[in-house]
Amino acid sequence: MKLRALVVDDTALFRRVISDALGLLPDVEVVATAPNGKIALERIETLRPDLVTLDVEMPDLDGIQVLEAIKQRGLDCGVVMVSAHTLKGGDLTIRALEKGAFDFITKPSGGDIQTNLGSIRDAMLPIVNAFRRKREIRSILSTHAPTSAQTAADKAKPVSSAERQAPAARSAEPAVKADLVVLGISTGGPNALTRILPTLPANFPVPILIVQHMPPLFTQSLAASLNGKCAVRVKEAADADIAQPGWIYIAPGGKQMKAVAGPKGEVTLRITDDPPENNCKPSVDYLFRSIANHFPGKAAAVIMTGMGSDGVVGLRLLKRQGSRVIAQDEASCVVFGMPGEAVKAGVVDVVVPLDRIIDEIRRSVKG
Repeated sequence: MKLRALVVDDTALFRRVISDALGLLPDVEVVATAPNGKIALERIETLRPDLVTLDVEMPDLDGIQVLEAIKQRGLDCGVVMVSAHTLKGGDLTIRALEKGAFDFITKPSGGDIQTNLGSIRDAMLPIVNAFRRKREIRSILSTHAPTSAQTAADKAKPVSSAERQAPAARSAEPAVKADLVVLGISTGGPNALTRILPTLPANFPVPILIVQHMPPLFTQSLAASLNGKCAVRVKEAADADIAQPGWIYIAPGGKQMKAVAGPKGEVTLRITDDPPENNCKPSVDYLFRSIANHFPGKAAAVIMTGMGSDGVVGLRLLKRQGSRVIAQDEASCVVFGMPGEAVKAGVVDVVVPLDRIIDEIRRSVKG
């Protein structure tokens, strides 16, 4: 079945380019466009599209206001924000993602129409595929919600060997408590982080290092937004930062972040311009590998919602050295790519819903 899409942008050129790019994707049909937020809401109400690409910055009703109206009216459509690659665009996009937008793309800043068409098509393809998969999972979960009778029957069924090998919803208490936490996350990350990190106390006993897949400027906006919501302090990491308890450090977009041991064994962050890994910069594997090299067995690792498999190789190294690995479960993920691949690789100790991630982190660290 085709995904029905609505393209919203106040610039005629971008409405055309985004529409043409979506039209090149398999099983996607652009059913309409809208030049502003008011018309967009009218067309969402009448056409009921599956997916809306929504310009962040528009006169009258901007993208944030349209997104809020979609949520308030209970309109069932996914929203992909389309943002300028600016600090203001980053701030607005982070707000949209925190409010439940599925994902975002940035507008090309140069090039001819054909080049821009190709870049938007390439950016939208994995997002559309992930959105389609999320809808399938939601449909399966809603269709097969167990009755009390089914639940009782399931409890009586013998457990298969595959089920016995799956990570438990709550693993045994870790034998060794961690000195730091490392966390990898991508699609759906800002909303997930906004929901869990404000529950940490100001005196959280270890530092937390986060790789969130995002371009430059956007990670700065994410860190500022989280810092305003959290009791712990949150910042975009800078080169030579010494990671401190009660602080969260977010890898800068467009850079790589690694941790190395300082003269007294302190966790020193280095920000580099090393190449992308898994087409990601920052890369989860890059950070996790540095932790395995410099702080073996000292970190608890968390892998959360996101496309692809970034983080699996690093988790193999961390797990081999005794690190405890926590993964977000499929039902609470926007995309179960990164945690799903880690589970398949057999490097996860415990799989829990989003609202239990912090409990598992606190069980895993010293203090």
